[in-house]
Amino acid sequence: MIVKTADRLNSVQEYYFSKKLEAIQVMRSRGIDVINLGIGSPDLVPPPSAISSAVNALQMPSSHAYASYRGTQELRQAMSKWYQDTYHVKLDSHQEILPLLGSKEGILYLSMALLNPGDSVLVPNPGYPAYASVANLLGARVIYYDLKEESGWLPDFEAIKTSDLSSCKLMWVNYPHMPTGAPANAQFFSRLIDFAKKEKIFVCNDNPYGLILNQTPPLSILAQDKGFEVSGELNSLSKSFNMAGWRVGMFCGSKEIVNAVLQVKSNVDSGMFLAVQKGAEAALGAPSAWHEERNSIYHQRRNVIYKIFDQLKFTYSKNQVGLFVWAKAPGQIVEVDSFLDQVLDKAHVFITPGQIFGSNGKRFARAALCAPIDRLELALRKIEALNL
Repeated sequence: MIVKTADRLNSVQEYYFSKKLEAIQVMRSRGIDVINLGIGSPDLVPPPSAISSAVNALQMPSSHAYASYRGTQELRQAMSKWYQDTYHVKLDSHQEILPLLGSKEGILYLSMALLNPGDSVLVPNPGYPAYASVANLLGARVIYYDLKEESGWLPDFEAIKTSDLSSCKLMWVNYPHMPTGAPANAQFFSRLIDFAKKEKIFVCNDNPYGLILNQTPPLSILAQDKGFEVSGELNSLSKSFNMAGWRVGMFCGSKEIVNAVLQVKSNVDSGMFLAVQKGAEAALGAPSAWHEERNSIYHQRRNVIYKIFDQLKFTYSKNQVGLFVWAKAPGQIVEVDSFLDQVLDKAHVFITPGQIFGSNGKRFARAALCAPIDRLELALRKIEALNL
């Protein structure tokens, strides 16, 4: 290269799954049938109304022009109604919701809106790697806070207070939690809001999994923060509506913080394709029976994943929520990542090592429910044949 890359690239590595998918592709090019249980990319289809609405919109000449940075009024109204129906949270569709090109975009834009170089941000360990990666790209200081099995994968606020929070402006939480599947309750969110107010920290809940295999009514942090004084929430259609490739998410919060995120967003992208917005608008009105059918499929798949982990002698909680199973390795397995590499090499089944989500995931593994039941049963047979 004729010029040196930016120093900020020294603070992040290529996304783990990007490299692993390349390795899997090489194996497949050699004729090896790899069963990928690592990626949480839904293989089921969106609600039929989403597809038909998007197709119809393609015929509209106006669909092919630049779209509004704020999204259409109809989409924001559909998002507002969905939040009211699902979480019992009332959002002003004009000022308190911002459609996004996936919620991952929101992680970057919210961080850019709040963080200066040298500011610090609280990031869960284990947690979604993008929280720390974005902070590092922006020159912010990451303060990891521990989530542990014995505390139900919930943060210890007293322990967090022992860190230097003087420059901390943002805290990421993610409930139902990924990768552990741990749920939260209203009491926890209330304590979290109290903590944020006392420490003068803005807290954002990343909330894409609440409708998947959840035995309790889904929760939003916004329900515990009247006026949305110290909190915001990211949500997404990727998981709950099988629309990962559509790139539809949303940021919800006060008028002031939504406008700050919009100020960043409007300088980076040019709005969401109108046909996608029309499809998303229709999807949000999907009946409860559609969600029940999706969960029924995932329930059957999860039972096979349980058997796979039983065969590997991993243990797990059956109270998990979301698109994955999080399981703990037995004591005799010294290096979990090396063990799972052996499973990939010998059984041709890819399961994610928990340590990519943080040091507190070192003894764990994560398997996704995003494969048809026959593929999962084949994975089980392949692992049984290893006689581990």
